[in-house]
This record gives sequence, structure tokens and C-alpha cells, in this order.
Amino acid sequence: MGKKLVHTPEGVRDIYGDEKAKKTVVEHLLHEKIRGYGYRDIQTPTFEFFDVFSKEVGTTPSKELYKFFDKEGNTLVLRPDFTPSIARCAAKYFMDENVPLRFCYQGSIFMNTSNLQGKLKEATQMGAELIGDDSVQADAEMIAMTIEALYHAGLSDFQISVGNLEYFKGICAEAGLDEECELKLREYISGKNYFGAEELLDRIHVNQKDKELLLKVSELFGTAATLNEAKRAVTNKRSKNAIERLEKVYEVLCDYGVEKYVSFDLGMLSKYNYYTGIIFKGYTYGVGDAIVKGGRYDGLLKQFGKDAPAIGFMVVVDDLLSAMGRQGAAISGIDSNVNLFYTQENFREQLHEARQMRAAGKNVALLPDRQH
Repeated sequence: MGKKLVHTPEGVRDIYGDEKAKKTVVEHLLHEKIRGYGYRDIQTPTFEFFDVFSKEVGTTPSKELYKFFDKEGNTLVLRPDFTPSIARCAAKYFMDENVPLRFCYQGSIFMNTSNLQGKLKEATQMGAELIGDDSVQADAEMIAMTIEALYHAGLSDFQISVGNLEYFKGICAEAGLDEECELKLREYISGKNYFGAEELLDRIHVNQKDKELLLKVSELFGTAATLNEAKRAVTNKRSKNAIERLEKVYEVLCDYGVEKYVSFDLGMLSKYNYYTGIIFKGYTYGVGDAIVKGGRYDGLLKQFGKDAPAIGFMVVVDDLLSAMGRQGAAISGIDSNVNLFYTQENFREQLHEARQMRAAGKNVALLPDRQH
């Protein structure tokens, strides 16, 4: 029993020493840049009512939630995702606010999945949400802020891939797909299961032209020139409008001077069904999945009673640190400890010295001198 108690359950781990020091510094640097854009800190509970993350809201599947009950019999869950929590909070406390709301957050999320593939069941996320602004400028601000935050934290070799769900939805609507088929197709394409996608389209008798176009979206990725190819490939207005939105966002990102970090991917689809338009992910070397995920979710707040557009992003801090470690990226601002030794005879003098050094901003550990 004693040996078992010192171990952690599968999917969680202790963080200590230099790794924790680096994590604290990186979190501070990310937060510093986000706060510089006028975002204010918000803290929501670690667990919420089940309905905050329900299927209707469009968040994490029920089987991937940590569920438990309170003494009244209500079903509660550990949060798997910050965005619905912040949407609920904004609807409760800022219902009548018409000016854009800017929030930033930091904390743990919990995913009860057995298919870990090296992923932790508890992970630290930092992010931001901009509520009440549906403009192109808001889209660009969120992407530019993400880029600047990553760079400020010490990551220099990364790419933000940007898409627009409306492009795919426009093609689905033209092909006559219902919502259930669209969601299943999204699942296949985002999972790179093209055989499954093709089989689904054949089963529901989608015509050849629409079928080829739906399967082609996964090939539409690259530089800004990709947008021209994507626009030529469609005839429906909804998909064309999606490309025009991306073109306008790119213009503003050029004004920010961050365009070298930006690429486009029209086949980018999310497992979170609350995303409605612009969507983006951040990739770098050293980790297998995106370290940043974000997008527009204009219908989510309506689920909680406040009809307002919104866009946000989050960075997985653990994955960012892992990537930086593998790339040998320098993390500046880590303060080392100074050890100051004392004996019974000189304790007062050493204590005085330690207090002066601490007042000067140094980290000082006062230790007994075992040599004497």
C-alpha cells in the first residue's frame, strides 16, 4: 500500500524542479502578452454542471468526461474545455453588456480518455476569449495575439494554420447533406479517414462532382495562394464568402506583420461542434499535435441565454514546453536560488545578509552549515 501511494494514476504526473520553474516562466510570458492586448483575467470553477458541456452545446463527447454526483444528485463534470465555462460566465454576469468583452484564463482541463497516445488526462491551458465582436479585425487580433504570445514565450519556429468551417459547410449544404451526415463526414476528414469519408458519400448517393469537391477540401492547404484555388473550386455563395473572409483576415494579419507565421487549410475541421467560422491551429516541431487551437463560436453564448458572437484560442502549455525543450529554445527569466549557510555563531549576521538579498529581489535559501 505504501509503495502504491507514492505513484500517480495513469495520465497525470508531478511537475517539479527546473521543469516547474520553466513552466511558471512560460505561463508568465504568455500571460504578459495577452494582458498587453487588454484582456482581463477570469477564473471559472474546476467542475461544472454536466449540461454546460452537453451534446447540445457541442463540446466534448460525454464518454470523455470525468463525471460524478453532488449530494443533491446533480451530475457534475471536471471541465474538459474552458470555452463553454467562460461563455456561461459571460452570459450570467455580462448579459446586458454591449461593448466587446476580453477575458484570459489559465488552469487545468481533464479528459477521461483511454486512447492517450502519450497525452495527459490533466493538462494546463492558457487562452483568451473575445466576446461581442464579429469583425474581421477581431479574427485577426486573436490570431496575431497568439503568434506574438508564442514568440514572446521563446518559441520562434512555428506555424499558425487558418481555415474557415463555412467553406466546408457551404459545400455540404450544396450537396444536400443533413447535419448528422455532415458531422460524421467532418469526423472522418479530420481523422484523415478518407476511405470512410468516401464510403459515407457513396452510401448517401452524393453526386460525383460534390463528392470530389468534399474529398478535395483536405488537399486545399498552403500559402495565401491556396485561397485562390479554393475559391475557383466552388460555385456556392456560402463557400465563396468564407474565402473572402479569410482574404480580409490575411490583409489585417499583414498589417500586424505576422504573415510569415500564417498558412491556410480549408480541410481543417474541429471535434468541437460549437465552432462556426474562422478556425486555426498552431503547429511546431517536437510534438505530434497542435499546441494551439482556436476559432469563432458565434452561436455558443446563445445556449446560455446571451446572443453574442465570439472568438478565442488556447495554448496547451505542457505541449509548448515539450516542443521548446526538444528544440533547445531558451527560456529567459528563470531565477536561480542562492544558498547562504549559517552556523549557530553567525546566524544573525547571515540572516541579516539573506534579508538584504531578498529585499534586492534575489531568491535566498538559508541553510545550516553541516561542515561545522
